[in-house]
Amino acid sequence: MGKPKPPEKALLFIGILYAEEPYYEKAKEALCQEFGELLFESPPMAWEHTEYYRDELGWPITRRFLATRRCIDPSSIVDIKLYTNELEETLSVEGKRKVNLDPGYVTASKVVLATTKNYAHRVYIAKGIYAEVTLYYRKGTFRAHDFTYRDYRSPEYIKLFEDMRNYILGK
Repeated sequence: MGKPKPPEKALLFIGILYAEEPYYEKAKEALCQEFGELLFESPPMAWEHTEYYRDELGWPITRRFLATRRCIDPSSIVDIKLYTNELEETLSVEGKRKVNLDPGYVTASKVVLATTKNYAHRVYIAKGIYAEVTLYYRKGTFRAHDFTYRDYRSPEYIKLFEDMRNYILGK
């Protein structure tokens, strides 16, 4: 019989999709107020993996990642996802989102995303929120699963998550 152990140290990040810079800035400001000082803000990256969000967000779509300085309890990702959903709604115009906010966390062993969508590789946590291990750390790098989004497989994203991992490990 195993005994419960405390969770790994987890670094909160939020992936943000947007087409208009002012909405990104508004989202960033609100996220910093809610979750504290930023550790990291990625450069803007063109996001051309699908046109799924085109009608809602506009085009071209840009992706950026923010990471906070403070670590979180992984179980708090439920309330964080609920907050980011509310923020998306607050920043919406005429019923269309202007930002898509995807919170997750990085630990020494994995990258986890929170979502409201169920699927075979996702685990229900609470309050209508599911989690998926998007990347796992093995043999010196993060690696993808079969269901990992195409952009999260990219060398650029993996480098960002490795930098976040190094931060929590004190490297």
